[in-house]
Amino acid sequence: MAEVILYDYAQSSASYRVRIALNLAGITYRTVPVDLRDRAQKSQTHLSRNPQGLVPVLEIDGLRLTQSLAIIDYLDQTRGLGLLPAEPAHRAKVSALAQSIAVDIHPVCNLSVARHAAALGGGTEGTLGDWMHHFIRPGLLAFEALLAEFEQAPYCAGSQPSLADLCLIPQLYNARRWDVDLSNLPRSLAVESACGEHPAFIAAQPEAAT
Repeated sequence: MAEVILYDYAQSSASYRVRIALNLAGITYRTVPVDLRDRAQKSQTHLSRNPQGLVPVLEIDGLRLTQSLAIIDYLDQTRGLGLLPAEPAHRAKVSALAQSIAVDIHPVCNLSVARHAAALGGGTEGTLGDWMHHFIRPGLLAFEALLAEFEQAPYCAGSQPSLADLCLIPQLYNARRWDVDLSNLPRSLAVESACGEHPAFIAAQPEAAT
């Protein structure tokens, strides 16, 4: 079998999600770091892998895949991870839970977006932090409200990790990096505690990936 390669940045929420999925699938992979701080993602070498200049990029099964949700969907379908329920209505609700983070919070809090916003506002570190706080806490409070529709037993939507868990854990990690207030999020933090004991989540942590 050809080597599986993940072009990765340890602190990237999108990359973090994919590392969890790869671990859940029991796939051995080699990490190739792409340092976003040095804008390595915009190098010609990386742009040849992904014209968007983003991470992650996954080489697997003779394919080169981009976009974390698309990569996770591929792994889910080809490795039978069960990250979304089969029943259509329940599937839609769990998918919406995941997308409330991956589609609504994450894109506006992407570091390149936040830095551009900070530059427009004067370029101070405080402006950058204010931007992150403005979007992350309200987004997590909305996620918490949506989570009330599900039984955490112990994960977001039941007894096994779902796509929602793969999106939540990296977002909570990012929230802490920006000192976002995490009070009044008991359901989300209980899920985080459960995931913190799962080997696939532990091995995907940025500290383990560096």
